[in-house]
Amino acid sequence: MTEIRQALVIFAKAPEHGKVKTRLVPPLSFSQATELYRCFLRDTIENVTQLGGVDVIISYTPKGKEYLFEEIAPGYKLMLQEGDSFGPRLFSCFQKLFSAGYSSVCVMDTDSPTLNKEFLAEGFSVLAKHDDSAVIGPSEDGGYYVIGLRKVHREMFEGITWSTEKVTAESLRQAKSINLTVHLLPTWFDVDTGADLIRLAAGVCNGRATGYDAAHTRALLESFTLELAESA
Repeated sequence: MTEIRQALVIFAKAPEHGKVKTRLVPPLSFSQATELYRCFLRDTIENVTQLGGVDVIISYTPKGKEYLFEEIAPGYKLMLQEGDSFGPRLFSCFQKLFSAGYSSVCVMDTDSPTLNKEFLAEGFSVLAKHDDSAVIGPSEDGGYYVIGLRKVHREMFEGITWSTEKVTAESLRQAKSINLTVHLLPTWFDVDTGADLIRLAAGVCNGRATGYDAAHTRALLESFTLELAESA
C-alpha cells in the first residue's frame, strides 16, 4: 500500500518589530503588533499540531531569522520561502514538498488564530479522495486562509492580485482554466485591520468565540490596556 504523506505548511514572516501586522498600528503600538503576531503564530502551531497524520512545517522569510522561529516553535521543521514575490514562493513550496514525496500539501496563513482545525481536516480528507484536486478556504475579505493541492499547478499562482479581495475569485478562475476541481471549505475571517482586531477581541475575551480557543492571543489581548469596543 502506498504511504500517504500529508504536509501542512504555515507561511510566516519573522516576528520583527515594525514588519508584521503593521495595519493594526494604530490602535496597537508596533511592539504590541509584533507580540500579537507571535501569539497568532503560537496559537496556529498548537492548533494544527492536533491534526493526526499531518507533518507541520513552517515556511519562513527572511533568510537568517531562523532563530526567531526556533524560539517560538522548537523542534519544528523550518523551510525557507524562495521566490521574489508571493506567488512564486507558494509555487516553490508546493514544488519542493511534492518532490519530497508528499501526497497532499496544504499551505495556510497565520492571520486566523481561531480557525477551526476541522476545516483543515476536511481539506485533507477531500484531497485524499482524488488524484488531482484542490481545496481553498476562503476568507471573508476575499482572500484565502488555506490552499491545498494534490499536484503542483503553476497556474494557480500566476495572474493573482495578491493581498486583495480578488484572490479567491482569481484563483477559482485559474483553476477553471486548467479544469482543476476545487472544493471550497467554510469561510473564516482574517485579522488584518483594527475592525478585525475588535471582532477578535470581542470573541476571545468575552467568551463568544467560535473555533479554536487561541489561548495565547486571548491572554495578550486581555493584557492590553486598550479600549476595544464591543463588536456589533
